[in-house]
Amino acid sequence: MNETWLEYAKRIGSIAQAGLHYAVNDYDRERFQELQDMSIEMLSRLSTEPVELIGPLFTNETGYQTPKVDVRAVIFKEDKIAMVREKIDGLWALPGGWADIGYSPAEVAVKEAREEAGLEVEAIRLLAVLDKKFHPHPPSPYHVYKMFILCRITGGELTAGMETHEAGFFGQYELPPLSVDRNVASQINMLFQFLEDPAKKTVFE
Repeated sequence: MNETWLEYAKRIGSIAQAGLHYAVNDYDRERFQELQDMSIEMLSRLSTEPVELIGPLFTNETGYQTPKVDVRAVIFKEDKIAMVREKIDGLWALPGGWADIGYSPAEVAVKEAREEAGLEVEAIRLLAVLDKKFHPHPPSPYHVYKMFILCRITGGELTAGMETHEAGFFGQYELPPLSVDRNVASQINMLFQFLEDPAKKTVFE
């Protein structure tokens, strides 16, 4: 039930942000500002985080709100997949993060593989585009699309980076404790299907 209300709060915040950007008079701006304040209060109550922390998540952008994009590099070596242990929570994820302005999805995957795992890679193909809301991630204040890009190792050495404690290769049935805000076991298992069947079609939702 709380997740349903979380989606309502995010949607209200999105409408309010667009309204504030396109409003043509003070009356409309006042009403949309009230909606934005209500959405922040709802999110605060649902997450137990203070309004002071929730508010900046929604007021640091203007214009029409769109989903955020999370790009993950999928790097296989023999029958294992590369993962990094995040400094932020001490748990494991595929190398990746928010898409950067000025970079294509493929360029983001290559950059994150180098920065987080020490590997030089070539982006080969898009494996999946997933909507985070359809998967068992913890609730998030953002609507997120997740892109998984298959990469081939061309050089470098597997090692931790500035944002990671360590890096390693793991088999499908020996996964380390996962950073479930970033990736969940069902997604990793889905990616291993591409290792078994390279002709598998791109997954999208």
